[in-house]
Parts: sequence; structure tokens; C-alpha cells
Amino acid sequence: MIVWQAVLMITETPCQPLARPKPSFLRMFKHKAGHDAAMRQMGPAAGGSVAAAAARVISPKVLLMASDSVVSLLGLNLVAAILFMGGVWLLSLPTRNASLADIFWGPGFVLIAWLSFANTDGYLGRKLLLALCTTAWGLRLALHIAWRNWGQGEDRRYQAWRAKRGASFWWVSLFSVFLTQALLLWVVSLSVQLGQAAPTPARLTGFDLLGALIWTVGFLFEAVADWQLTRFKADPANRGKVMNRGLWRYSRHPNYFGESLMWWGIFAITLATPYGWWALISPVVITFLLLKVSGVVLLEKDIGERRPEYRAYRETTSAFIPWFPKERRQ
Repeated sequence: MIVWQAVLMITETPCQPLARPKPSFLRMFKHKAGHDAAMRQMGPAAGGSVAAAAARVISPKVLLMASDSVVSLLGLNLVAAILFMGGVWLLSLPTRNASLADIFWGPGFVLIAWLSFANTDGYLGRKLLLALCTTAWGLRLALHIAWRNWGQGEDRRYQAWRAKRGASFWWVSLFSVFLTQALLLWVVSLSVQLGQAAPTPARLTGFDLLGALIWTVGFLFEAVADWQLTRFKADPANRGKVMNRGLWRYSRHPNYFGESLMWWGIFAITLATPYGWWALISPVVITFLLLKVSGVVLLEKDIGERRPEYRAYRETTSAFIPWFPKERRQ
């Protein structure tokens, strides 16, 4: 309730709503060019292609207004992310469980996706595609982590951090865990935000279809890998053993690879828009985090000591991108 009350404070505040004080890029475009129909009439008759006609109509002033709307959108979503994760932090205090940040990581993206959907005038088909892809990924991930952590208490990483910080952990965690995640989810979701803010092209393109295909492969890769690992751990006979079956035979972290691939797919969808290359930061940041910060490096830091078999598995199996197993060195 605290989280959603915070979000409602943003969306229902009496201050000027996003993109309403000034005409949006889409409305300016319709007013000046009659949108697609008028542009088709202008094309050859005006001595140029549709793109050339658009270039003549879209003045620097209109582009500046569109940029102002995007900045307003990004600012709104940043505040929403901070309030959302701040609310999760409040929930973590009485439960003494900072692992809640992991469970609510995915839903934070869902919140940003639908706030962007409600506050932009982009092409509806692309907005729906981006919002639904983000929702499917975020909710599935949240349910998976919640199910995995049910009855397990706080993750051992946070337990170690809590023991190190002692009595100050409650407020340190606000900045080092929850607000840090708020900033990261806002940065990673830039492709979702920018892709929905762009009104052109007002149709689905090859980039949209390619991105949707890449996203689907990544989603299935992560979901199947998580399912396979959950089944493996559920068998008491596998306690202390290394999962090296199914997708895990070809990658030590196929779930992370799938997640990274999904964000490259979302970037490909956004690449169809004028803001496309600005969204490159999204897949680059999430891939870096998964490889060098909170993913592969962190999990493999001491796993070899806890599971000796993992050393052999590490020598023969790709860390991230799936590939055929190598022969172990003698």
C-alpha cells in the first residue's frame, strides 16, 4: 500500500500533467502536416519523398518541444522509481529482509513501463509491444524469485552485509540497496521509456519484429533455465551437486544470458524510433551488471570452494553465451 500510495501521489498530484502544458510532438505533427495522409499527398508533388516532406514540416521548435516532453517523462519515472523502491525499503525494515529488493526489481520495471504508456503520445502498437514485453518479464521474474525465496529468510549476501554494518544497516540499506536499484532500473528501462515516447514511425517496422523475436528467445531461455534449475534443486539427491543438464550444459548462467538477450531485443524495438541509439545504454548496462557486478562474478566468487565439482564444470562450460562444452584439460 505504501508503494502504490507513493505512485498515486505522483500520478494524481495537482501539478501540470506530463506533455499537456505544451502540444506533444505527435499533435504538433498532426496539426502542421495532417500526419500520414497529408504527407503522402505532399510527397512527389512537393518534389521529395515522405521523409523530405517531414523534414520541411518539423521545425527545430517542434523538436525542442518533443525533447521537453521526453525530459519530463524521464523525470516523472525517476521519481516514481525512487518512491517505489523507498516503499519496498520500508517493508523490509519490520521483516528484516533486504531480499525484498530482488523480488520487487521486476515489478519496478512494470511500473515504469505503464507510467510511460499513460504519459506519452507514441505509436500505440509499439507502446503496447514494449509495455507487454516488460510486464511479462517483470512479473515472471518476481514470481520466480518470490517462490524461490519463500521460507528461506534473507539472502546470505544481505545477511553478510547486515552483520558487517550492524545496527546501521537499516538506513545504509536504503541508499546502498534500494535507492541504488531504483536508479539502475530507471537507467535500464530507458529503452522502454524512449521507445514509447517516440510517435514515429507510426507503424511497426522490421526492427520491431526483429526485437520481438530476440525478446521471445531471451524470455524462453531465462524461463526454461530457471525452471530446470528449480526442478534440479527440488530433488534431495542433487544436494551439493552441480547443475550441468539442459541449457546449463551449454552455459553456466543461461538465465542471465536470456535476460540480457531480452533487453537487446527491447533495444532493437526502440531502434526503429528517432531515440533508438540513445536507448543503447539499457542493454549495455544490464549486460555489464549481469557479467561483472551482481551476476556471474558475484555468484562464482566462492562457489568453487562450496562445490568442488564446479571447478571442472567451469573449465568445460561457457560462462555466459551458450556454446558446446569443451574437453577438460588433463
